[in-house]
Amino acid sequence: MNVTEFLADLQARHDEATARADELRDQIEHLTAALTDTEARLADLATTRKVITELAPTGIAPDPAGSSAAYQAIVNAFNQHPDQTFRVRELHELIGMPTDDPALNVTRSRLGRLTRQGFLTQPGRGRYQKRT
Repeated sequence: MNVTEFLADLQARHDEATARADELRDQIEHLTAALTDTEARLADLATTRKVITELAPTGIAPDPAGSSAAYQAIVNAFNQHPDQTFRVRELHELIGMPTDDPALNVTRSRLGRLTRQGFLTQPGRGRYQKRT
């Protein structure tokens, strides 16, 4: 192998290594973004767990099945009265839910989530209405 062939071979190897390094940098960038998103999701879930744990009555674990029934009752109330604005206590009285402070706080959280999801609006502080 002469010097020219050797240099051409060396350049080809260099080009291959450069291409592979670029591929790896792209993968690292993609994985870093995915990791950042996943860590943010984990932080959100940890915060949600903490809030729910603090709001749940002492000694009683949150009931996911009851939670979906409560959401359904709330959504049904707003669907039946789409033009009405409710305060949390009024909503509880309408659908027959307890009006103690822990129960009201859980519903406030649920209404906040429904508002963030776009199902409800807040026409005033502490007031909720179905988005039309």
